Amino acid sequence: MAKKVNLNIEIVAYNDISELSESDRNLLSLAEDATHRSYAPYSNFNVGAALLLENGEIISANNQENAAYPSGMCAERNAIYYAGATYPNEKILTIAIAARKGEETSFIPISPCGSCRQAMLEYEVKQDQPIRLIMKGHKEIFELHSISDLLPFKFTQKDLFE
Repeated sequence: MAKKVNLNIEIVAYNDISELSESDRNLLSLAEDATHRSYAPYSNFNVGAALLLENGEIISANNQENAAYPSGMCAERNAIYYAGATYPNEKILTIAIAARKGEETSFIPISPCGSCRQAMLEYEVKQDQPIRLIMKGHKEIFELHSISDLLPFKFTQKDLFE
């Protein structure tokens, strides 16, 4: 007989940025700053990401669009791939994401697209340690303990060899 199974994902919701640590506020600020350097002439949807590495380095990146879709790249993947290429042995502790349309901050916390989720999960599995995710909206900020929470039925390198 079939049974229903519930999946539980813990999300910490903050009502104000002042509730976050100074480090997390700084990371979100850098992600927001990165939105102003994005290249999004087609969607006008500017996304910024900032990563905190274990060695204290912070990497920020933004989305880059291209008239030849899908040649553009999301902010999250730009940041995580740069981290992997530049600091291959450093673990990623936290990723912060912010977005805006024009000059308006996204009302709801912006969640990474499917491709970014999978790319971030690859690094989480590779480093064998969770990567915290902070997503900023105009009114709320969401925090997840792990990228795995975004992909409850994840596909990883372990699935290729079992």
